[in-house]
Amino acid sequence: MSPSPSKPPALHPRNRYQGRYDFPLLVRKCPPLKAFIRQGKGGQTTIDFTDPAALRCLNGALLTHWYGINGWQLPEDALCPPIPGRADLIHHLADLLASSHDGVIPKGASLRGLDVGTGANLIYPLIGNAEYGWQFVGSDIDADALRNGEQIIAANPALQPQIELRRQSEPQQIFNGIIAADELFDFTVCNPPFYRSAEEARQANQRKWQGLGKAPAGRNFGGRANELYCADGENGFLQRMTEQSKTHASQVFWFTTLVASVGSLKTLPEQLRALGATDVRIIDMGQGNKRSRLLAWTFLDKKQRRAWRRARWPDTRI
Repeated sequence: MSPSPSKPPALHPRNRYQGRYDFPLLVRKCPPLKAFIRQGKGGQTTIDFTDPAALRCLNGALLTHWYGINGWQLPEDALCPPIPGRADLIHHLADLLASSHDGVIPKGASLRGLDVGTGANLIYPLIGNAEYGWQFVGSDIDADALRNGEQIIAANPALQPQIELRRQSEPQQIFNGIIAADELFDFTVCNPPFYRSAEEARQANQRKWQGLGKAPAGRNFGGRANELYCADGENGFLQRMTEQSKTHASQVFWFTTLVASVGSLKTLPEQLRALGATDVRIIDMGQGNKRSRLLAWTFLDKKQRRAWRRARWPDTRI
């Protein structure tokens, strides 16, 4: 699976967010959303998608309506992700797992994923658990983000045995210090920092607001420093991730990460194969005019994959 030069693909067919948001329904599910409702062009009901408070409220309503998540909250400076796009990644990840499972999506708590940089929002664990019953470990270097995540879990007691949060104390390490020596994960996910510095992030934000014809008023999706940038940018972060994944080659079935820049994919597949990856895939995803890619790789050979499926995945057909 590889990127196509054509227009971005549509949302995944299993994505719940096809078409326009049903704002009247969402307001019934989450009454505070009513304060942000406005009339858009053509008289349709909408919100101001450049208003961070409106987006946080919309996310809470979507999570309540579709997944039964209550009490979802987010600090004002934290990354507020577009839920349709994050849900799309989860569904493509499910298809990736199915491709190693005779076309059957493996579901249930026997599958366990690691969300690298889970942030304060816990979006991947929340959606992955709700849609497919997977268990998650979420890691982050930000203690405050993890405390917010713990509050979300506490507000939803059924999630307590499903999602575990761990602090990464070494910022340059991605898997070491998180994956225990005897621990197995069926997959990893990550939304890596994109920029190299605060200034680069600020300039990109300014260009975004100029494109909207408005004066800069803050990031519409928010984001703390560690969520937005690191010294080596997205490409450097991904190179570190791929190199460090080799240490845990036998402990993870599929490593995956979101990739925003196509330039980051120029050398990574070759680097992964040189490290010993037996399968490398690039899955094209899109939402509206935005395109992104899911990079996936495994170090397991066919015999190891069969043994893994037999031991861990339900309804295995070998």
